[in-house]
Amino acid sequence: MAWQSRAVEPSRSRRTGRRERRRAEIRERIFRAALGLFAERGFLETTVEDITEAADVGKGTFFNYFPTKEHVLATLGAERLAVIERAHKRAQTGEVLPRLRELAVEVAGQSSESAALLRAIYAAHASCKPVRAELIKRLHAGRRLLTEIYQIAQERGEVRRDQSPAELARLTQIVFLGVILAWAMNPDSPLRRTAEQVWNLFSADLRVDRKHKTTGEHSGQRRQQ
Repeated sequence: MAWQSRAVEPSRSRRTGRRERRRAEIRERIFRAALGLFAERGFLETTVEDITEAADVGKGTFFNYFPTKEHVLATLGAERLAVIERAHKRAQTGEVLPRLRELAVEVAGQSSESAALLRAIYAAHASCKPVRAELIKRLHAGRRLLTEIYQIAQERGEVRRDQSPAELARLTQIVFLGVILAWAMNPDSPLRRTAEQVWNLFSADLRVDRKHKTTGEHSGQRRQQ
């Protein structure tokens, strides 16, 4: 009996592994089909039936993976948030500004698959309350992580301290949301390269200015005297 138990277990594990891979493949197929249609037709104009037909699955199969088509965009947003979470983790053990640069460029790289898709997503955010609510929730989650990253940077003396970490996080989000939106409206150059150029300008003002810092310290000392 013990021998039979050992023989059955690997077979059961292989079957479970195949089922999980199959589920992941179907989910990815539905996800990619939906994004393609959003880019082609727009989010509001795309129906669940359109998605299932493009993905070659039944309507019931779609709902096994996504409760609504809005959840497809939520999945896309979760991928973006995961990028910030990874940057937050890496910031614990090394210089912060290089991690922030990687974050800005990586998010831009993720977003540059299709300008038409980005326009559809922005339109959905503007016109669909559930989608907008999901975006706001993700923005708040991302801003909290960015705030913690900037707090680490300030504690290590990498970033100026005349602005709060929360304000730096807010401004960073605004700048790069604007970069991605501007590119979606007019994709006249590679988005990743544009993000790098914007980050170089933005980060130059983030860094601690030693001369300014020294001057500020002297001024403070004079005021105290």
